[in-house]
Amino acid sequence: MSEKVNSISINGRLTLNMHSLNNEGHEGNQILTRQVTIVDQHGNPATVTAVSGDMLKHIMCEHFWLIAKEEGLNLSETSQTFNANRIKASDIQRTKKDTQADIADDIIATCSLCDIAGAMLTDLGNFSRKSIAEFGWLIALPESNQTENYFHAKYVTDAKLRKEEAAGTAEEDEERKAENTGQNIFHRPANSGVYAFVGNFDIFRLGYNDISKKYALSDDERDKRYRALLKSILYTFIKPNGALRNTQNPHILNFEGIITTSDSACPAPTISPLNSSYVEEIQEVKENLNKITNASIHCIEFNSMSEFSEKMVELINNGKPYKLHEASRE
Repeated sequence: MSEKVNSISINGRLTLNMHSLNNEGHEGNQILTRQVTIVDQHGNPATVTAVSGDMLKHIMCEHFWLIAKEEGLNLSETSQTFNANRIKASDIQRTKKDTQADIADDIIATCSLCDIAGAMLTDLGNFSRKSIAEFGWLIALPESNQTENYFHAKYVTDAKLRKEEAAGTAEEDEERKAENTGQNIFHRPANSGVYAFVGNFDIFRLGYNDISKKYALSDDERDKRYRALLKSILYTFIKPNGALRNTQNPHILNFEGIITTSDSACPAPTISPLNSSYVEEIQEVKENLNKITNASIHCIEFNSMSEFSEKMVELINNGKPYKLHEASRE
């Protein structure tokens, strides 16, 4: 594989058991698991469990934030507390009189999290920076997913309190509810299945000002952010944070798939693992693209979580972010 990395795509099948990472809310005392309706590879509609791309990106951002704190990467004052806004105008000391290109330079230099995950400043004319990371939904294969619901209750253990409740007035009952001493019955989902994952990462945009078409960071700083970004992607699969992990920590059974990389302007190809032939299809796309791109596309297959971590560590240690020719500074 070439040392320079323009873009990376990850396509794989992740097997999770007994998780509830992403729910749609609740109806009464029933927690509703997130579901989507898709069209399978045979053209048939199917309703399956899923984890949203928003959740996956949030997981990656949290890991990146922890890495940035540990490795001393720049974070805005807002991002220091992992605030969802990431940055505000006062963090960069800019005004509406400054050009959009100047604002972009300051955002990139001030906050590594804004650089990789994007940002919007509503107090500076709705200025926005597009994310480097693009996550698709984590979608269960129609033939390999199951959801069950389990009964849960918070029980009152004080016998005296139960007697008081039996003899109490309506007003006293309301007081006890306000004190969180009552009983709460609810139903909680647990999902198991093989999930298709697709994600794309435009490495060349690390530190890149999309307005001025120049880089706002040194090569050394871009290298540091490259390694931190890839670490955070790896950690997303090692520990997928989400809802109800305190009692439904997912059983991660396996992760298999293919990583594609590009060292030219040609994007790293991706095909959904909802297609049972996705690995073969991507390999053939690579062969076709390499006939017109001087062999710039590379494929790295993996059959387990340990192999995935091995391949990602190789990319972290050996790769460097591709650099576009910058616009004239005149």
